[in-house]
Amino acid sequence: MAELARGASNWWNPTLGGMQPEVDALLPYWLGAWCIQIAPPWIPGDFAARLPFMMLLVLSMMATWYGIYYLARNPSAQPVAFAFGGEAHPTDYARAIADGGLLALMSCLGLAQLGHETTPALAQLCFCAWLFYAMAALPYRSWTPGLSAGMALMGLSLSGAPSIALALGLGGAAIYLLASPSDEHLAVNKKWRATGLILMTLVTALFSTYLDLWRWRIDPPHTNWSEWQSLGRLFLWFTWPTWPLTFWTLWHWRRQLFSARFTGLHLWLPIWFVAVASVATLTTSAADRSLLLALPALAALAAFALPTLGRNVSALIDWFTLIFFTGCALVIWVVWISLQTGVPSQPAVNVERLAPGFTHSFSFAAFLIAIAASLMWAWLVKWRVGRHQPAIWKSLVLPAAGSALSWLLLMTLWLPLLDFARSYEPLVRQTIHSLPDNPGCVTVWGLTRSQVAAFQFHSSLKLTPWQTNSSCQWLIADLSTMQTHPDFSQLPGWQFRRTLAHPAERKVSLGLYEQTPKRPLTPPVKPEIPD
Repeated sequence: MAELARGASNWWNPTLGGMQPEVDALLPYWLGAWCIQIAPPWIPGDFAARLPFMMLLVLSMMATWYGIYYLARNPSAQPVAFAFGGEAHPTDYARAIADGGLLALMSCLGLAQLGHETTPALAQLCFCAWLFYAMAALPYRSWTPGLSAGMALMGLSLSGAPSIALALGLGGAAIYLLASPSDEHLAVNKKWRATGLILMTLVTALFSTYLDLWRWRIDPPHTNWSEWQSLGRLFLWFTWPTWPLTFWTLWHWRRQLFSARFTGLHLWLPIWFVAVASVATLTTSAADRSLLLALPALAALAAFALPTLGRNVSALIDWFTLIFFTGCALVIWVVWISLQTGVPSQPAVNVERLAPGFTHSFSFAAFLIAIAASLMWAWLVKWRVGRHQPAIWKSLVLPAAGSALSWLLLMTLWLPLLDFARSYEPLVRQTIHSLPDNPGCVTVWGLTRSQVAAFQFHSSLKLTPWQTNSSCQWLIADLSTMQTHPDFSQLPGWQFRRTLAHPAERKVSLGLYEQTPKRPLTPPVKPEIPD
């Protein structure tokens, strides 16, 4: 994003130090670069680049709420009317289900980190949730969901997921065509709407072909048992707590799912979104980022389980959530207190062993925010165990609030420690101290995109890609990469100076080399010829 903002990279082919991005996307990098360019000078560039991704996360939650709301408006999703009346109004019932679905999305553990990163994965999540809303609202409205579907399909393609956009668009159109005409909302012009959805999907596919956005990076899992165990653990913790509620929904609504009359739009539409994201998870290397796209649909399926949960199941969810997140909060507080006071001593000793060189500091603002969040959690627990008017979304209040509490405590009390352990800034500072004041250009070999970005962000070094006849005096090379290339293991004309390693990492990663001056060629001495 910074390279695009200062004109050092092509807008249609973004690169970082000559390297292609890990995800072949365009729109997420454009959004960050535009915000860097238009931001006033007093706003740092890294913060300006985060602003559009904050909005993408907000839009993801809004689209999920409205998508679940329109699915709950489906007559087949409404509860059976009582004989003497008194049942919930359809609109109120749909809003309550949507509230529960939003809480289920917020409580997903997989959303915690990836939802706060400036990566194309968050853009893909936003446009996937937007497409989910458009398909759910299409039976009730025409223009707004239609425009939203077209923009979401185009946004998915420009965010590096054209194949997922193609699968979701065609699958959603097929679900509409198979929907039972007995449903009055789907019977009106359903063929025209499905046809329009197919046309928009095909136009998006042609647009992706024109811009050369198709990148097939299929990486199916191997046959070894350990890799399948890793994927299983990813599905279990990443989608918690939505997957148990999803299975409960599928079991409770099994008759409607497999009935001869296809009326379960509120079930088959999110099932298709989950299926596409799950297949992408199993066939790509970025499994967690692909599974992120399934969270809005999983939240919808989990929301439809709330009206059928018994009192005992709701109490089990509350107690498990209370114990788990209260324990996480206590661990965070105990480690922070140990770093500040030395009591208890063992957590501080463990931190010193894992992150040698880390110096902890006290932030009064972060401390106040953490105290306020902890008090709010205590108040919410007291409110939850009290007797109030029953609401079907109350079972997901504690999971959503506990996830937000843990993340907030990490981003306040543990933020300096996490920055030291995860950032390349200590490595960059070590490199700068090892170089002279004006080193000139520095050539690099084998560095990752993150390392190149760290050197460009935390220093003023002028980095150039490796060349055999480089005129730079200094070289920073990845030692493990050099070992795999025997031609570079012994660099002629370069003298090894020192190793560069992150203080929190045990293995040495980089090496610093200095180019030795070439000896000038002396002209041959002519022999003296006697007279």
